[in-house]
Amino acid sequence: MPMITLRYATPQPRPELRPALAALAARLAAEVLGKDPGVTAVLVEPADPEGWYIAGQSLAEARLSAFWLDIKITAGTNTKDETAGFVRAAFAAMRELLGPLHEESYVLVHAADGHAYGYGGRTQEARWAAAHPG
Repeated sequence: MPMITLRYATPQPRPELRPALAALAARLAAEVLGKDPGVTAVLVEPADPEGWYIAGQSLAEARLSAFWLDIKITAGTNTKDETAGFVRAAFAAMRELLGPLHEESYVLVHAADGHAYGYGGRTQEARWAAAHPG
């Protein structure tokens, strides 16, 4: 049940990227982290390259793309190797889709405690407990 927020900027507007980026993020969550696509939510937000600064220079000036991918998962459901693999795979796939990337493009995997994270009004811990009585 990951929630993925993906902000991105490209030197020129490319609105056709939004569905491709959403599909990419969901696919990586499933393939690399083993997350169920049926309960994966993705919010894709384009950003203005004139307003995205890295080391004092806007992406528009640098003529590069950049992204910030933030995924929230339940703590303890993935290993460090799986998480590192997700970061690598996300960067490589985003570079392929967005074109030349600024190195300062980020992936953050939030591993939230099951008692503090949920959907549909129930925590992940409560869902687990209901599925594993006794």
